Amino acid sequence: MSASPGHYPDDEEKSIAGLEDTKDVYVIEAAPDRVIVRRLGKLGPLLSRLFASGVEARGVERMPENQRESVNTVFDMIPIGVLAQSTFTLSFGHAVATILCFGALGAVATAFVATLGPITGLRTMIITRFSSGYLGCTIYSVLNILTQLGFATTTVILGGQTLSNIIPGTLPSIVGIIIIGVCSLIPCIVGYNMVHVYERYAWIITLISMLFIWGLGGKAGYDIRRHALSADILSFGGIVFGLFTGWAPVAADFNCRLPADTPPMRVFLLTFLGLFIPICFVGILGAALMTITDPAYVAAFRDGSTGGLVAQVLSPLVIVPTTSRNTYSAGLSMQALGRPFAIIPRFFWVLLAFVVYTVAGIAGHEHFITILSNFLRILSDWTAFFIVIVAEEHFIFRRKNGPLGGYNLDDYDTPSKLPVGVAGILAGCFGVAGAVIGMSQALYTGPLGEMVGAEIGFELAAAFSAVTYLPLRALEIRLTGR
Repeated sequence: MSASPGHYPDDEEKSIAGLEDTKDVYVIEAAPDRVIVRRLGKLGPLLSRLFASGVEARGVERMPENQRESVNTVFDMIPIGVLAQSTFTLSFGHAVATILCFGALGAVATAFVATLGPITGLRTMIITRFSSGYLGCTIYSVLNILTQLGFATTTVILGGQTLSNIIPGTLPSIVGIIIIGVCSLIPCIVGYNMVHVYERYAWIITLISMLFIWGLGGKAGYDIRRHALSADILSFGGIVFGLFTGWAPVAADFNCRLPADTPPMRVFLLTFLGLFIPICFVGILGAALMTITDPAYVAAFRDGSTGGLVAQVLSPLVIVPTTSRNTYSAGLSMQALGRPFAIIPRFFWVLLAFVVYTVAGIAGHEHFITILSNFLRILSDWTAFFIVIVAEEHFIFRRKNGPLGGYNLDDYDTPSKLPVGVAGILAGCFGVAGAVIGMSQALYTGPLGEMVGAEIGFELAAAFSAVTYLPLRALEIRLTGR
């Protein structure tokens, strides 16, 4: 099926009878449950009962038009604002300005990626095959797996710390981490619908908890001191940008079920607002918490890190939605590694992701702030060049009257019809080079990072990939025609 970014005709219906003869799991868009049951032999009856009970069978297969429906999502995270003063030398005012400015930039980038879900009916990682080829998609999938596992690890650590500090001395942090991990796993096993049903109501608990923190924190006394403007704004800005763009590799995963005629601007605006408002609200709250002078709050942060601080008023149940989204998308990215991985049911990969981030959380629970800071810095670098490459492909090469005239969506699992991927992979390598040059971390400081005195990795990663992808992709199309 050939389609331009602005128009996509309806899918042709695929008969179930025709599905029984094929061995390619990706072309089974209409009935993935039947294919999985048939493939796994003796496990088939058990899986059939699971799917009948509501467990999602669909993985990275394209979503047919006649099976799409409307959904909604929300996002949240609190410890980012804490980093502004616990790790960097920013005043409260500088922290707020940085969160708003860099947050807006990251939300715009992520909202763009979200618009591709309804247009293509594909998961985010599969969409990258149209710019970076099959191999490039595999590389991005590996990066996204690490990203989602990293998010989940930091989140279960925060949740475990919070549970442990609600009644100090009664529950070890390790047990709290396991509890949060298990609670997050259940919606992901069932799948897409349960994740959304849970989040449809969990935001109420989240909002009430955040309002309690604002109210009680305001009565605890605060000290907002002014500091000289410093280069740390760039370093902290990179972390904020990474927090927002960390959702870009999964942005289409949760709305690929929307009808193809859903206005892209509506998807863009709702995604932007759904990211910008809650993340800024909570991030600024985190920065405000670090201005509190009440000895009890100061001691809570000193003894229990961010989880100890949050435990003063926050229910750890609000941690579960974030971890569930990360776990769900990590499973999809594992399937996107290639056909051998896609054959294995999605919930198996979800279980594997749960084991990995729970073990990692237990191993690193005493170093939460360090892990979070380093993780988000690296995250902002690769998501920056990932978004730039996808955007240039969409707006330049796949535009209606562009060199390729749109997406042939039926080719999403046919390597011979997808781009070779050389342009996308090389542009990504240049992006990595830019990130290294602009790096300013404890492990390594690049020449430009040292010159500026702050982390400018994601800016250089985006610039290097943007400049190189355009001519490389044009040459690739000229030589290969795809």
